[in-house]
Amino acid sequence: MVLAAGVLVGAVNIYLASSMLPTAVADIGGESFYAWNMTLYLVAMVIATMLVSRFLARWGSAGAYLVGFALFLVGSLACAVSPTMPVLLVGRCLQGLGAGLLSGLGFAVIRTALPRRLWTRGNALMSAMYGVGNFVGPALGGLFAQFGSWRLAFVLMAGVAAVCGAAVPRVLPRGERNGAAAPVPVVSLLLVMAATAAVSVAGVLHDNVARAAGLAVALLLVVGFVAHERRSERRVFPGAAYRAGSALTWVYLTLGLLAFGVAVESFVPLFGQRLAGLPPLVAGFFGAAVSLGWSLTQIGSSSAVRERTVRRLRTLGPVLLALGFLVQGLLLRENVPIWWVVIWVPVLCVAGSGIGIAYPHLSVAAMAAAADPAEGRQAAAAIATVTTMSTAFGTAVAGVLVGLGGPSTLGSARWLLFGFAVLCAIGIFTARAADRTSRPERSAAADRSSVTQGS
Repeated sequence: MVLAAGVLVGAVNIYLASSMLPTAVADIGGESFYAWNMTLYLVAMVIATMLVSRFLARWGSAGAYLVGFALFLVGSLACAVSPTMPVLLVGRCLQGLGAGLLSGLGFAVIRTALPRRLWTRGNALMSAMYGVGNFVGPALGGLFAQFGSWRLAFVLMAGVAAVCGAAVPRVLPRGERNGAAAPVPVVSLLLVMAATAAVSVAGVLHDNVARAAGLAVALLLVVGFVAHERRSERRVFPGAAYRAGSALTWVYLTLGLLAFGVAVESFVPLFGQRLAGLPPLVAGFFGAAVSLGWSLTQIGSSSAVRERTVRRLRTLGPVLLALGFLVQGLLLRENVPIWWVVIWVPVLCVAGSGIGIAYPHLSVAAMAAAADPAEGRQAAAAIATVTTMSTAFGTAVAGVLVGLGGPSTLGSARWLLFGFAVLCAIGIFTARAADRTSRPERSAAADRSSVTQGS
């Protein structure tokens, strides 16, 4: 519950503040800084996920979790009492640092907190929290904003952090501590921070040319990040991700494409209101259908243990995600009756189930890709980094595609869904590449095991 709550508070707060921000701006002002609430939170979150392995080396599992919950608690309280927008932004930065650390720890600590046979189920629970957060965040924020009590929402989140933090010393292993933690990869952090900021700003711009320019800058920064990491010894991602023939690169790409698809949810409520005349509350629940399908399929998928079944699930995930978006785009009409709109829910749930059936197995593949324990923790913590960055990139790309549809809501919706169907379908090929490259690794490991046993 502590591991899951750490991931959940980070996922909830991505959308919690955005739902309450109009009410907060009316109260404390600062409309010109509106977009920076999401940008600063995501940038801080990505930075913290990249430092997880170093926190673990310095503080151990329990100590790192206490730091994460403390940062999140202080940030939430700062948001709750903020008299002006700059103070709220500082609170959001602290929240993002705590949330990113907790999200990364949720995956990294599984290696020491749970036995190997429970890694898949543990990862299923962690990844399900992203889906739950995408559902709960907007609903909770909208509920508090409805009654003008946006400050109480932050107090509630601080309370959750306090309760979980109090439980940490009693339920989590202390973990291995190594005071000689690796140096902080400053250049890599700066490049990722700039890329995340660029893509976050691109997501809130209204001009398509400016959006495309923002995305182009972000992609160039990502290319620069990869080029730097390849030749540097101060890395964010484990060295295995950059070795020729390693499956880890393809695993991360597939995870990223799955998380990328969740960005569609940001616009489904808008399409529901304008194409079907749904009230805002009902349209909001329609928007959470992808996350619902994601969360509901986690546990069933995590029960699969046969290697052939696991490989099929990892490839089937992107298939279902892309197919769901394609079918949903074909179903869109203007002024449709309510019975037609109801069909949208199972279709979007099928799309979300593609994430649910593949994500936990891809997470375990990332965790098991490195034999060295320190590199394994780094590989596990990077899952949260990939997920958070992909969510930010997906939101910006979704904004660009919606803008390409022009003034027509139906055109915008089809551009978004068909575009994401094509982009997410790339995950089919990255998943197959991960399977092909991982088989030689498994064979080599089996050969080494046989030699050891023979000796």
